[in-house]
Amino acid sequence: MVATSDRDRRGLRRANEATACLLQELAARAQPGVTTRALNNYAVRAIRNMGGEPVFATQNGFPGAINTSINDQAVHGVPGDRVLRFGDLLKIDCGIRLNGYCGDTTVTCGVGGAQTLSRDRDHVMAVAREAMHRGIEAVRVGGHIGDIGDAMQAYVESQGCKLLSEYGGHGLGSRLWEPPSVPSVGRRGTGPRIEEGLVFTIEPIVVAGSARTGVERDGWTVVTVDGRPAAQFEHTVMATGKGTEILSLCA
Repeated sequence: MVATSDRDRRGLRRANEATACLLQELAARAQPGVTTRALNNYAVRAIRNMGGEPVFATQNGFPGAINTSINDQAVHGVPGDRVLRFGDLLKIDCGIRLNGYCGDTTVTCGVGGAQTLSRDRDHVMAVAREAMHRGIEAVRVGGHIGDIGDAMQAYVESQGCKLLSEYGGHGLGSRLWEPPSVPSVGRRGTGPRIEEGLVFTIEPIVVAGSARTGVERDGWTVVTVDGRPAAQFEHTVMATGKGTEILSLCA
C-alpha cells in the first residue's frame, strides 16, 4: 500500500504496533519447557481479544497464528508439540489484521537467553539483525527496491553467511501480501521505484551454511539441508521524505 491518507497511516501504525507488542510478549514467554503450540495458543487468544485477525491462517491457510521456526528451521515453522530447550535459536513471525490494516514482524531469540547460544547460532542471529538494519538504512524515496537487497547481500556475504534469496519482503496494507516484492538480494538501481508513503516489509533470512533448503513433512516448515542454523528479523517500514519510519515497534 502507498499510504496517502492520515487514516491509512494511523491504521497501519496501530496494526503494526499491536503486532510488535504481541511479538514482544511471545518472545518473553519462549522459555525452556514451553511448547510452540502454547505460544501459538497465547497468540490466538491475544489476537481475538484485540479484535484482530490472524492473517497467516485466514489469508494463506497456514496452520497457526504465528510461525515458530527453531535452529535449522529457517521459516514457516508450524507450531506444535515441540518443547523449547536451552540454547534453541527460535524465530517467531507474527502477522495481524486489525481494523482493516495489517501488521507483520519477526524476531529471532535465544531460548534461555542469548548467552545460551552456540557460537554458530549467535553469529547468524547477529548477522540477520544487522542485515535488516542495513536494508532499512538503504530505503530512500525515489530510490529502488534493489538498493535494499544490495545492501543486505553485501553485508551478509562479508560475514561468511548467505541469504535465502527465494524469500523476501513484500508490500502490505489492507492485506498482508501486496506488491511490491522486496527481495533480500539485489543490485543497486534496479527494481521498482520507492514512492513516498510506500509501506513494506524488510525481512532477511540468513543461514550460517548452505542456502539449499528442504520442506518438512508438514508441507510448510523450511529447513536447511546441512542442518546449520538460520535466523530472521523483520520490520514493517514506511518510506517518507523525512526518512524511513519503522512501524513495527512496541511503544
